[in-house]
Formats: sequence, C-alpha cells, structure tokens
Amino acid sequence: MRSPLPVRDGVGATRLHVPLTGPWPTVSAYMVERFFHLDPNWLLTRFDDGEIVAFDGTAVTRDAPLGAEEFVWYYREPPAETHIPFEIEILHQDRDLVVIDKPHFLPSTPAGRYVQNSALVRLRRLLDNADLAPVHRLDRATAGLLMFSARSVTRGAYQTLFQRRQIEKVYEAVSARPAGWTDDLPKTVRLHIEKLRSQVCVDVDLDREPNSETLIELIGADEHVVHTLLRPHTGKMHQLRVHLASIGLGILHDNLYPILTDEKPDDHERPLQLLARELRFIDPLSGEERDFRTRRTLRYAPR
Repeated sequence: MRSPLPVRDGVGATRLHVPLTGPWPTVSAYMVERFFHLDPNWLLTRFDDGEIVAFDGTAVTRDAPLGAEEFVWYYREPPAETHIPFEIEILHQDRDLVVIDKPHFLPSTPAGRYVQNSALVRLRRLLDNADLAPVHRLDRATAGLLMFSARSVTRGAYQTLFQRRQIEKVYEAVSARPAGWTDDLPKTVRLHIEKLRSQVCVDVDLDREPNSETLIELIGADEHVVHTLLRPHTGKMHQLRVHLASIGLGILHDNLYPILTDEKPDDHERPLQLLARELRFIDPLSGEERDFRTRRTLRYAPR
C-alpha cells in the first residue's frame, strides 16, 4: 500500500492500522490509547494541524468516527539520536542497483532509537533518491556489503534472487580461540533456528529438521583467535552467530551468543567481528556476472 506522504529527510511516513470497530468513539481516541506513553494533548494537536492523514492524503480530524479510516499515515517525531561516527562507502551505483560498504554499529534501516543514523536514510539523502530500499539486511553490529534497489519498478527482480537463493554470500568472522581447540574445519553446520517475537535471541531446536545451513572454513588462527570463512546456504536471523557459537567459536564481542549479556552502550573499540565480505550473482536485468567485495577488514583478525 503506497504512502500518501512523500519521504521527508530520507524517512518514509509510518502507516498505522486502525480498528474499524471497538470501544473508541473516534480514530483519535484509539490513537490516544494506543500511544498511552505520549501526551494526549500533543497527539490531538497533531490531528488539528493536519499531520495525521488518510489513504488519499486528506487530513483526518480529531472527531473522525472510528471506522471512517482503516489506515492512517503520519511522520514519526524524530528521536534524539546519538551520532554514529562511521560513514557508508558506495562501491557500485547504476540505474537500478546501489551497493555500499556498511560500517559496524550502523543499522540497515530505521529502527528504535536510530533513524537518521541508518544506512537507508543516509543513502537516500546522499543520493537524493526517495525510492531507495534495501533488498536484504545486515544486523546493526555486522559490517560489509549491503545492496539497495534504486527503482521500485525493478526491485522485485533483485529481491527474488535472495528468495530463490541465487546469490552467493561469503562472510568472515573472528572468534576467541577456545582452550584446547583443534582444527576440525571445514565443517557444515545445520540447525533448526526459530525467532520468537518475545525474545531477542533465536531458539535452536535440536529435535527438529534443520532449516539453516552454513559451510565454515578456516582462514587462519593464532594463539588468541580463530579466523573463519562462512558460506551460508540459507539466511535465517542470526544464523552465522548461532552456527559458530554451536561449535564453540562464538564470534568475538558478540553480546547475544552463546550467552546473552546486558545491553551496554556501543564500544567502538570492540565491534562484532563479523563481516559481509562477498556477493556474487547473475544480474537479473542485464545477465551480467556481478562480483562485489568489501574493502573493510576485521580489526582482530590474526596478522
């Protein structure tokens, strides 16, 4: 469903589904209850100022009855953000595709307390292109290659590559070397991974049929760390972090796996040692072979 509001400062409007029936007399009454943590007078003023709109872009009044609109759109008030002092680097740009090198700590898209400090919003502003949209995601903590569609009319062709697993993805990681570790790589790890809505981490169920697969190869090691190359066959959430942790090679500076630790402010001297290193595929529009490689390196990799 297309937004009636244009992208503003690189950020699209938020769409909210409004119940057609219920105990609320008006759309505004529902929103006051829905956003109970906000000042109700401030929210009602946004209705009066025409900042809450319907599918056709017309303003929804504060006395619009419940059922008058099933969806409304509005701009989120930008949060006070902590600046992330690392820049994106554009590696490739054409009419349909943009590929960047994303730094650690920068989210792929607006999320939580980060809006302007996201790769998507920075890139939209840098290229003055409101149609840019990611065709896959990287965790905020992960650095490396991230692809964006530059035109909505051709976006589906690139998204389908990922859905059909027609893209070869290669990552690398650095893990603390476990005591007594002996090299048993390469190894293919297969696990059943499931993300539950109420949990930060994914669940691993050893009794169910695996739905994730990664080939793990050794790049090198020293007395402190193990440096691995990762070739995922599937793309489950946190897959690489879970697979490495499952063989005793939890990624260095990972606060989720194998043990969930309390959230702390970002320590820019201790980035997660996971890097999206290579992307290879046949371009669905031109038929050209594409081979993109990051220019970034992992700080704690053995020298």
